[in-house]
Amino acid sequence: MPLGLDKLDFAVLCSLALAVLAYFSKSKIQELLSSDDAIKVNSDSRDVVQVLRENNKNYLVLYGSQTGTAEDYAKKFGKEMAAKFSLNVMCADVENYDLENLNDLPSNVIVSLFISTYGEGDFPDGAIPFEDFLTARESGDLSNVKYTLFGLGNSTYEFFNGAAKRVEKYMNEAGATRVGPFGEADDGAGTTDEDFLTWKDSVMEELKDQLGLDEHEQVFEPSFEYKQISQGVSNEISLGEPTAQYMPNNKIEFSPEGKQVGPFDATHPYVAPITATRELFSSGDRNCIHAEFDLSGSNIKYTTGDHLAIWPSNPDEKIAKFLECFDLDADTVFSLVPRDSTVKLPFPVPTTIGAAVRHYLEITGPVSRQFIASLVQFAPKEDLKVELTELSRDRDFFAKEVTVKYLDLADALLHISHGAKWGSVPWNFLVESVPRLQPRYYSISSSSLTEKQVVHVTAVVENFPNPSLDDHQPVTGVTTNLLRNLQLAQNKEDIQKTTLPVHFSLEGPRGLFKGYKLPVHVRRSTFRLPSNTNTPVIMIGPGTGVAPFRGFVRERVKLLEKQPNTTLGKHLLFYGSRNTSDFLYQEEWPDYSKKLGDSFEMIVAHSRLENKSKVYVQDKLIERKDEIYDLVKNKGAFIYVCGDAKGMAQSVHAAFVKILSEGSEISTDDATAILKAMKPGGRYQEDVW
Repeated sequence: MPLGLDKLDFAVLCSLALAVLAYFSKSKIQELLSSDDAIKVNSDSRDVVQVLRENNKNYLVLYGSQTGTAEDYAKKFGKEMAAKFSLNVMCADVENYDLENLNDLPSNVIVSLFISTYGEGDFPDGAIPFEDFLTARESGDLSNVKYTLFGLGNSTYEFFNGAAKRVEKYMNEAGATRVGPFGEADDGAGTTDEDFLTWKDSVMEELKDQLGLDEHEQVFEPSFEYKQISQGVSNEISLGEPTAQYMPNNKIEFSPEGKQVGPFDATHPYVAPITATRELFSSGDRNCIHAEFDLSGSNIKYTTGDHLAIWPSNPDEKIAKFLECFDLDADTVFSLVPRDSTVKLPFPVPTTIGAAVRHYLEITGPVSRQFIASLVQFAPKEDLKVELTELSRDRDFFAKEVTVKYLDLADALLHISHGAKWGSVPWNFLVESVPRLQPRYYSISSSSLTEKQVVHVTAVVENFPNPSLDDHQPVTGVTTNLLRNLQLAQNKEDIQKTTLPVHFSLEGPRGLFKGYKLPVHVRRSTFRLPSNTNTPVIMIGPGTGVAPFRGFVRERVKLLEKQPNTTLGKHLLFYGSRNTSDFLYQEEWPDYSKKLGDSFEMIVAHSRLENKSKVYVQDKLIERKDEIYDLVKNKGAFIYVCGDAKGMAQSVHAAFVKILSEGSEISTDDATAILKAMKPGGRYQEDVW
């Protein structure tokens, strides 16, 4: 042992050293605890049943979420169960716990499952171990489990709510008992919130009977103890850093090669430099931004066809209205302390109200009827309580007064109160009830073969007048307008002389984004070119749906440059735009055609040419039906569709059904079945939204 100490002496000294270190590093430890990681439970156990028992919980909510939507609805449900029935609810991500002992749940504990579907019927990335757990169960393994199930999906995809349907199948086979209906939300129809409310009301009636619950008036019971801090801003105070690792007192980890070390994912981004931006539209009335993100300072790798997640912040105008609506002081410093160890902090604390509103809260998103109902208890006047109650109970009235007017939370409340402030709503209620500001995902428009460490994205800027409001206040997208602000600044255009609907702080917390940077991470996709280069490829991507196909084509160009003797199958790209003013990357395609020769052809459909009839990509498919049929039926072509899910993708699918039906002289049902059978093998792939 060192210095001649025996093992006991050495252990005592180590303990003393650790105690001293802990005493002088309290702020550092607090920063680590205030990161986006789940708070450790007292036992450090991953056994969900053990954690539930140790924390005296009597209801379990589990979620598997890809983009945060399932998590949001799971937390809404859990909070309402606690508020209405005084249950001690544990709400957790299935990724964070082991479920091997799930059948040992106490007989009076029911588990509510919220599962989103990603891609073609797949489980969210973090829920794949949950799927593995379920598939390994045998009959009777979960016979003691009672559960409710709510799935989140999109009916424009073939395998609508596929992950939740598989959960239902596996749970049933393992002997578990479902309580209430199987809920299915449909983002494709835009009814997710109403689907949830309908399911929730039915399930809660069942749960009241099953558990003998007494319902009482919903009263907000905070999950965190709110603490206002009188000290000024210091290095220990978050000013909106995406995670605690970017705080001044923390150190970012680097590899020996000087690369920032991940993993980078939906909770831990990389702050990437934006090396170039440019405007792609020439019409002057609409905007589309091309942006290039440099990942070379990190260990992030991407593959052609993946998605880039961009972490946005809120615009100045929306922040000011939110603070005004709730009579909040942006400079107030506060902290949150979880009331029990199963609750996860929503963002790094301590922080300021202004930083939370700018960087952490989804203040511009649509408002739900359930949220309006939860505000009744805080309405400053009796007449406002009555109006909020009527809004929350009447689906059609709510749609007319809030949804179709594109009102966010502050807009809606100020509209209802005729401009009067809502200072009676507690800040800690807003922190717990307003969803976390989520990353936005974009199909990558570059090729990892050509641009190994630079990612391109192509984003149409959402900005249009709101016809439902007297002042026609514009409806704006958060990330796309942020990118436009960056593009103007980076290209030295005078923002003050440009008509912008919203403005952003581009330097970020403590200058973290200075020099044109934004937090990002890469999300893996199954949208991949066939490995056999001889296989024909049919790509359909109008508007920004062309983004991944630009990456595909650049991939093929680079492949031929490196391997000139490579034989390529036919690559057809069906692209649609309004007219030549919004024809994306039109200067690039002739060069690609020259390099790829006869193996590549681009077919363009314009829908708004002057004195011309409207032509869409599905029309062009039908025009080439004989060639398309031969490529699909006889030559094994792969089909890729990217873009709008509600209109375009369904019309394109119908065109392929027609082509196969007429070509093979079979029924449309049989043709539909053929396309459905192509999906699991990757021969018909969709990247739609």
